[in-house]
Amino acid sequence: MRNADRWLPTKYESRRGRLRCSRITSYLGVGSRLAADLVAEHYGGSLGAHARGRLLDLGCGLVPLYGTYRQYVCEVVTLDRTGANLPDSCVDIDHDLNLPLPFVDGSFDTVLMSDVLEHVRLPQLLCCEIQRVLVPGGCLIGNTPFVYPIHEAPHDYFRYTQHGLRHLLESAGFTVSVLVPLGGSPEVVCDLVAKHLAQLSSPGRLCADALQRAVGWFGRTSAGRAAALATSQRYTLGYFFVASVP
Repeated sequence: MRNADRWLPTKYESRRGRLRCSRITSYLGVGSRLAADLVAEHYGGSLGAHARGRLLDLGCGLVPLYGTYRQYVCEVVTLDRTGANLPDSCVDIDHDLNLPLPFVDGSFDTVLMSDVLEHVRLPQLLCCEIQRVLVPGGCLIGNTPFVYPIHEAPHDYFRYTQHGLRHLLESAGFTVSVLVPLGGSPEVVCDLVAKHLAQLSSPGRLCADALQRAVGWFGRTSAGRAAALATSQRYTLGYFFVASVP
């Protein structure tokens, strides 16, 4: 990765040995903390088990997960479209994800695709290309939102159910080993309320933060886990997935 020595944490940070979202609002809005913490929990628990060898970070942005996966891999290649909204200091390759990937077959052991799939106009092409550039046994790790506002418009094209995601990945030749929802009804309601509160003045942002802390705590209790499990098949903030090439 270019300028790896200049990389700094942005969207995610490690605190007391646990990955969580940043509390710095220039990196992540107050109303998105609960959702991002759920995503961080899965990456923090899965990258060590699945990331290895040569890793391709697709749609890397500011490479927010680099600090977590770098200890498990031997090389990192970053790819994204650079421009006015994305400094290119850590981006190795400027490339449109709607076009074939500029790598030969079997170039990577791991591909990371975090909060990217919803922004791709041709997701089937991209998934087939990822499968092509992975070695046999190689792993794709990613997440995508389900209940989430339109963002990065006009380049926000899709929301996927778990059934749609599984079909997309399996039809591209992957074996899906992990496909889990990110929270259930309590988290969805909290997220929607918090995002609206965060649009208000400072008291609204404080309320949004307090609400997400409370629901985050509840989600870690046995009752909270049961509530999420019972409702997540219909209502969830998104999905985390791990898929491999046979």
